Amino acid sequence: MSLLVKSPKQRFPWMDGGLTKSFGLDDLFDDEFFTSKAKLPAMNVKEHEDDFEIEFAVPGFSKEDFEVSIEDDILYVSAEKSMEDMEDEDDYTRREFSYSSFNRTLQLPKSVDISKDVQAKYKNGVLKLKLMKDEKALKSQRKQIDIS
Repeated sequence: MSLLVKSPKQRFPWMDGGLTKSFGLDDLFDDEFFTSKAKLPAMNVKEHEDDFEIEFAVPGFSKEDFEVSIEDDILYVSAEKSMEDMEDEDDYTRREFSYSSFNRTLQLPKSVDISKDVQAKYKNGVLKLKLMKDEKALKSQRKQIDIS
């Protein structure tokens, strides 16, 4: 039984990036809008009556690896775990665990009260943030407009 994985030979140059390399298009979509190379965690956002709950799927990290902050109305969430954090053991036959980092920024709605404490919990690979809404936003009511 072999522990080596063989990748099949690509028949078409555009399947392995050869076409984009030959035309010099490697960096054409290399900005923050096109995040094909970035490893962003999956995110869920729930809006409740008096708060927002944001969940990030980030297994493999510990709570000490995260940095969460708010500046103005931007939420910054980042984490970093490198190979140096792992114990150095040389008796692996194959090693596929990868430890990397991510940075994610979110524009918060005006209804979030950033002066209140943000609750943050990390459990079973999910980082949960709870952001409270502003009292004024809670009292605002929807006005129905008739169409003539």
